[in-house]
Amino acid sequence: MKSSRLVSLLLLLQTRGRMTAAQLAEELEVSVRTVYRDVEALSAAGVPLYGDAGHAGGYRLLDGYRTRLTGLTAGEAEALFLAGAPGAAAQLGLGSVLAAAQLKVRAALPPQLRAHADRISGRFHLDAPGWYAGADETPHLPAVADAVWQGRAVHVLYRRWREPTDVERRLEPYGLVLKAGRWYVVAGPGPRTYRVDQILRLSATDEEFTRPDDFDLAGYWAAYQRDFHRGLRSERAVVRVAPGVTLPGATENESAPEADGRRRVTVTIESVDHALAEFLRLGTGVEVLEPPELRARIARTAAELADRYGAAGRPLDER
Repeated sequence: MKSSRLVSLLLLLQTRGRMTAAQLAEELEVSVRTVYRDVEALSAAGVPLYGDAGHAGGYRLLDGYRTRLTGLTAGEAEALFLAGAPGAAAQLGLGSVLAAAQLKVRAALPPQLRAHADRISGRFHLDAPGWYAGADETPHLPAVADAVWQGRAVHVLYRRWREPTDVERRLEPYGLVLKAGRWYVVAGPGPRTYRVDQILRLSATDEEFTRPDDFDLAGYWAAYQRDFHRGLRSERAVVRVAPGVTLPGATENESAPEADGRRRVTVTIESVDHALAEFLRLGTGVEVLEPPELRARIARTAAELADRYGAAGRPLDER
């Protein structure tokens, strides 16, 4: 365990430069006293590690010192190659870069770990998009990604679902998210979320913007999804369900089951239109009691179906 921690400490200093004992302790999840002991151990092993005193002090490696030690375990090597998303990298214009990076990492691995990496690449494949959704056309994705990297604003013509549908926007791209095969850009001011495939036109600018220091892309996206799902099913319906019928997210009412075994339950719904299709799919297994608008829509649809299929069962001369 200690040897792994020493490697992590060394790689932290190699990649980030000067760090204080407190910063190292936080990253390694150990005490500051443990960091002091680890630094002494590395120095005793010949690692050119120096400590600077003062307000701007900290530990650092001798300029130009690089270690070839990766410290990768078999599991870490497998995870590294499993995490590769060649499709996403290609869309971002980084397909060849990813391939070159994986080749270099593979060449640097010991033979045993190289075998683990080859095994994971040959046995697991990531395909993010769903089965029934066609691939989104995202011609402006590389330009958006470049704006994210460079910290420069872009002007876009964006198509949204409500009127006016096509609007011009100035975006400050903070980050990109790939969700179920679809790319989203999180951009200021706001921030707000935009679908990259709905960008109809994009003009890059030389205008730099400052990304908020406290902005956390993963945290923002988690909160955005929670709010999205909370708002998605904001309405409720009261229904009678037949024995054996299960409705996801249903809350059973306090009343006892009726004589025929049906139960009254309350379910959240996305909208009347969406619920109409969902409940019709269950046929006579569900009877909607509330809201009145949904009950009336189902009754009207059922009457139209009965009239249509009743006519289909009669001879042509009687229709």
